[in-house]
Amino acid sequence: MPERLTARETVALVADADSFREFAAPPRKSPPDGPLGWQGYDASRARAAAHTGEQESVVCGTARVEGTRAVLIAFEFGFLGGSLGERTGDLLEAAYTRAREHRLPVVPLIATGGSRMQEGMLALTQLQRVARQSALTREAGLPQIAVLRDPTTGGGWATLGAGADIVLALPGAQVGFAGSRVRPPDADPAAYTAESQLAAGSADAIVTPAELKGVLGRWLRLLAGHGAGGTPGVTPAAAPVPGALGRDGVSGSGWEAVERARAVGRPRAHAYLDAYFDDRLPISGDRCGGTDPGGMLCGFGERDGRTVAYAAQTGTATRPAGYRTAARLIRLADRLGVPVLTLVDTPGAANDAEAERQGVGAAVAEVFGAVAAARVPVTALVIGEGGSGGALALAAPGNTWATPDSYFSVIAPELAAAILKRPPEEVRPTANQLRIRPQDLVELGVVQGVVAASAPRSVTGPPPPE
Repeated sequence: MPERLTARETVALVADADSFREFAAPPRKSPPDGPLGWQGYDASRARAAAHTGEQESVVCGTARVEGTRAVLIAFEFGFLGGSLGERTGDLLEAAYTRAREHRLPVVPLIATGGSRMQEGMLALTQLQRVARQSALTREAGLPQIAVLRDPTTGGGWATLGAGADIVLALPGAQVGFAGSRVRPPDADPAAYTAESQLAAGSADAIVTPAELKGVLGRWLRLLAGHGAGGTPGVTPAAAPVPGALGRDGVSGSGWEAVERARAVGRPRAHAYLDAYFDDRLPISGDRCGGTDPGGMLCGFGERDGRTVAYAAQTGTATRPAGYRTAARLIRLADRLGVPVLTLVDTPGAANDAEAERQGVGAAVAEVFGAVAAARVPVTALVIGEGGSGGALALAAPGNTWATPDSYFSVIAPELAAAILKRPPEEVRPTANQLRIRPQDLVELGVVQGVVAASAPRSVTGPPPPE
């Protein structure tokens, strides 16, 4: 079991020195022994207060984390298991309201066993209050970054935790909707850990206590710092188009374009992201039970002091979870007012039986919809293979560019020949007929231009946006 820090120890772990300012607690309104008249409830609260030095199960206030101001909500597990009651709901509502008034991000530092039994259904309904406050904060364009401590279970996990934009977890923390006392007798305890939630796509990263302040500070700077987002209602400038990293000079034939895009040594997404960003942090998972780290890289990065969101294919067939993670990324960036960069590089969407069972068609549709609905500008660069709708989903209408060693096609030439019932020797001529070279795509109006290594430039189209 990981070490359990108190609420104030956790605040001290992440907050800059002497920066925490606690909110005044609202007055207690409940009758003796609580709304249910639960015998001994007042005495239990008194013992919890004496044991912890707190008057409720959460401590709320503002602080700076690596220089960025935020509202911190720290749970005190020693106070009745960090459970949520009516007064907890009052404190949480006040914290979220203060965050919106001052346009600050919210950081729940969670350690809770769930709702408080001694307050019955009135305790459970606090989850609705929390959900509404979270939704209002989301609508205001403010980020929510949760830290899962040990334990994070029940309604605390299902609202403050799983409902956050970014979910960080401490190693070995118990994380799950069902706490240890209510699980089935044959339950696998490994399924209720932070590590399991990361593997299932429900958390973004496992962070050690020693690293937590630094990682949290980086996330706050990216999502709420000086270079993040912008004025509400004002469209941010588009992300600059990356320069090409591979060979210069366009292909002489359609099949040559295919061979260059499929070349083993061609620069891939990791190289482009490393060259483009000064700092970046990944998000992980589709929040539906899946991840696709080998097929889609998503996250937020800093370039020249500005935050840019990225969704980058890695050259493999993209899985349904990869598309759903990209859609999650684009929708989050849109809410926060952050421009998006996409890197297109896939032979196509995964089309095996398991991918179909996981809803690959619906997942691709999610990305098409997220790009189409985005109010922030989306910049796309085809850096390798552009295979069919699985690639087009990440392309930005009117702002898609191509590198010299790329191609974009309605489908792979081999499959196009097969659909047209052509023999294998017709694959190369078919590639030429499809007009899939970068310069062909410019002439067709599919992409805006071809970028070079030194600086983005256009072959026949207008200059890329700066």
